[in-house]
Amino acid sequence: MIYLQLFINFVQIGLFSIGGGYAAIPLIQEVVVKEHGWLSMSSFTDLITIAEMTPGPIAVNSATFVGLRIGGIAGAVAATFGCIFPSLFIVSFLAYLYRKYKNLTGSQSVLGCLRPAVAALIASSGVSMLLLVVFGDKSAALSEFNVVGAVLFAGAFFVLRKWKKNPILVMSSCGVIGVLAGLINLW
Repeated sequence: MIYLQLFINFVQIGLFSIGGGYAAIPLIQEVVVKEHGWLSMSSFTDLITIAEMTPGPIAVNSATFVGLRIGGIAGAVAATFGCIFPSLFIVSFLAYLYRKYKNLTGSQSVLGCLRPAVAALIASSGVSMLLLVVFGDKSAALSEFNVVGAVLFAGAFFVLRKWKKNPILVMSSCGVIGVLAGLINLW
């Protein structure tokens, strides 16, 4: 039963995540954390971090990790296949239509209207994760303010925007600084 539930939920996520993997993050969060309670928000944030760092599409990696955590190997297969199943058919059909009608102005305006919605989905997910990093599980509680997390976020954002440094190097540096800050905090 859990395998069918994983498959159906990730078919829905795959079907409605227009805009790619980052646009799927809020949908995955809604299903995995809020609707079913399969993962806590903290575990979900860890899952997204790992899914971003591993090769491959983030939505597929997330589906695989959630499926593995919930239903083992069979759960990973069910969730992953559910996530990619709609894309197999939709992308093939859209590629045919786009190739046939790419010069029509109507198709360009439809694509232009989808861009703001995708940006809003990505921003929503980013703000949720930022609040978790800065305030912990109790969002907006000033007593739980994580100074190290806020400084690392601001520093990484500044370095990536101002100097266009390698994101892997920035992410690795933040990880090392975070581990060192955690070790210092344990003493």
